[in-house]
Order: sequence, then structure tokens, then C-alpha cells
Amino acid sequence: MSDENFDLTLFLPYLLNQAAEASSLEFQKIYKERYGMLRTEWRVLFHLGLYGRMTASEIGQRANMHKTKISRAVQKLTERRFVTRARDDADRRVEHLALTAQGQAAYADLHSVAQHYDAGLTAELTPSERETLQQMLLKLSSMRPDTFT
Repeated sequence: MSDENFDLTLFLPYLLNQAAEASSLEFQKIYKERYGMLRTEWRVLFHLGLYGRMTASEIGQRANMHKTKISRAVQKLTERRFVTRARDDADRRVEHLALTAQGQAAYADLHSVAQHYDAGLTAELTPSERETLQQMLLKLSSMRPDTFT
């Protein structure tokens, strides 16, 4: 069945996904080639680099990532000696995660690359357009899909 009134290329979820893929591919190559990281691993690394010592649950809440993905990423980062784990004295089920010196160096390197990359992505935008885009994306990312149906 064909719907001539529906343009998939203008469907917002599709358009956002296309923009996300296009804008992240080059940066993905960098963290993958330099550090052998997957997307979830660099996201965990960045959360620890930006916010310091955290639990996996705290990262999950901030990053909106599932706990199993975080667990796998932490395991890989620990194996590569980017992250340390320390059991909580009060609750042995909880682990506090922190960057090692090697992890901090990788974070500093990728943070610098990310800033440069971000500036390049928005170089054709005016400061006002950049701010508007950021505000709109923040607004969209805080919406709950269950309210639309």
C-alpha cells in the first residue's frame, strides 16, 4: 500500500537517525582506530572523564543506556586498563568506577578530538543556529514517546 502524502525522508525520527549516523561516523572511526573502542565504551569513558567516579547505575541514568551494555563496556575498559572497579564498603553489590591514568589519557585525547569534531560539524551554522539546534535537540531528547500515542 502506498501513501503518497508521507515522505519518509522528512519523518523526524528517520531524519534524526540519518543525521546522527552521518555526524558520528568519522568520530567513531577515531575512537575505534586509536583505542579499539565501541560506542558504548567511549560513552562510559566520557562519563567517567567528565563526572569522575560513578557507579554503572549512575552512568545508565545519565547516558540513558541499558545496564547490560554498560556492564559489557566496563568489562572491556577494565581489561584495557582504562577503568578500575572498587566495591562499595556499605553495599558490596555496588561498584564504583573510575578512570586509571591510562583511561584519563585516552579521555583527554578523545575529549580534544571531540571538541574539534563538534566545532567542525557546526562550522557552517551561525552561533544563533547552533544554539537553537542544541536547544531543540535537548527538548526532543527529553520527551517521552509514550505521550504521543
